Amino acid sequence: MFNKKNPRADMSQFSGQTSVIAHNTAVKGDIELAGALQVDGLVQGTINAEQGLVRVSDKGRVEGRVSAPHIIINGEVQGDVFALEHIELGATARIRGNLHYRLMEMAMGAQVEGQLRYLGDGAAVPTASEEALVNS
Repeated sequence: MFNKKNPRADMSQFSGQTSVIAHNTAVKGDIELAGALQVDGLVQGTINAEQGLVRVSDKGRVEGRVSAPHIIINGEVQGDVFALEHIELGATARIRGNLHYRLMEMAMGAQVEGQLRYLGDGAAVPTASEEALVNS
């Protein structure tokens, strides 16, 4: 599905495995998934995708940690972001938190208020509770 030459993910690769948080919809709580999630509304909580893709559209907003192999952000995230393979930041992306990545594409206009941290090939991603201990 993905390879080193073309690490980009696409929503169409997850046909039948895609969830959508619609515009004017708010979800409060943590989300665990395998597949794809498109956030057009508001998520207040952690999003954790063991496999797959998380996409935050230009109207979407996440207040919490986001972790997935592939992430596309055009909207706003207030929390740390862990892109285990690839992240794409569109021109309207706004991140307030640390961004952990392996491969990154960033369009002119995207904003990150936090640290950029490269995940080496063998780097382990801390859990949310481990991250809280480090940041306290």
